Formats: sequence, C-alpha cells, structure tokens
Amino acid sequence: MSNLVALDHFLALPEHARLLGLDLGTKTIGLALSDVERRIATPLETIQRIKFRQDAAALLKIAEKHAIAGFVIGLPLNMDGTEGPRVQSTRAFVRNLAPLTALPIVFWDERMSTLAVTRTLLDADASRARRAAVVDKMAAAYILQGALDRLARLGSDGDEPEDDWATE
Repeated sequence: MSNLVALDHFLALPEHARLLGLDLGTKTIGLALSDVERRIATPLETIQRIKFRQDAAALLKIAEKHAIAGFVIGLPLNMDGTEGPRVQSTRAFVRNLAPLTALPIVFWDERMSTLAVTRTLLDADASRARRAAVVDKMAAAYILQGALDRLARLGSDGDEPEDDWATE
C-alpha cells in the first residue's frame, strides 16, 4: 500500500485540491469534504454500503467529481488505543481500496467522533430520525476537521513532531 501515507505528506498536495473524509461503518460510509484551502470540513453525504466493489466505485466517483487529492479515513481505535475488529475491518477496506486509486490515504484516530457529534445533535434538540440521517457524515466531518487542524499546525511549524492523533 504505497499510497498509505503520514499526514504531513498532505502538505505537498497541489493547491486548491480537496480532501475527502470517511467514517466507515458496517452499514454506511459517512463522507465529508474539505474546502479548497483545506481549512474547513463540511458533511457531504452518506453512502449505503452494499459490497466492497460498489462501495469503492461510488467513493471513487465522488472523489473524481470533487477533484479530491487525498482521503482521510477514520481509524476506530478502542479507548485504550488498542485495535479491535472495527480497526481490522477499516484496514481491510483500505487494503482493498489502495490498489484502485493513486490518491494518498491517511488514517486519522476517530475515537469519540460519533459520541461528540451525537452530543452536538442532542444539544441542538435534533430528533432521533434526524440524528440517524446525519450522524455518519457529521462524524466524517469531525474526523476530517481534526486532520485539517493538524495540517494547519504542521504547515505553520513544519518541525513540530507528529502527535498521537495521526495514526499510520
């Protein structure tokens, strides 16, 4: 998987190229899109998972449509930092996706993303149906925003060491 990279690799991407954030679930894939300056993540859509080939085709079509320069994929580590079955599933998805695209892929620690988004939606008094409809793409935006914020810090101070939030 030569296109699996560290986050600092994204500093060398072409200007005005967007990043796509992914929150991989068992039934859906939440997607979020960065702006062209790679400062703000916005929820995009949720893909209903079918089979890997169809999921990958839909994902790559969206990447082409939005001129995506790289993927930020949430890595669902356990709270103690260990890897469980969901991490194995995410890594398997990326192993299968990587040969289908030349775009760089980075993992981003997604611990607490769904919880944080759900709390925000509850605070906004969103109905259960509304929460279910938007939580995956909002979690993807939360994941992508974390990576974008880290990229901004790396870009302003390039010699800052990687922290534990970015995960290869």
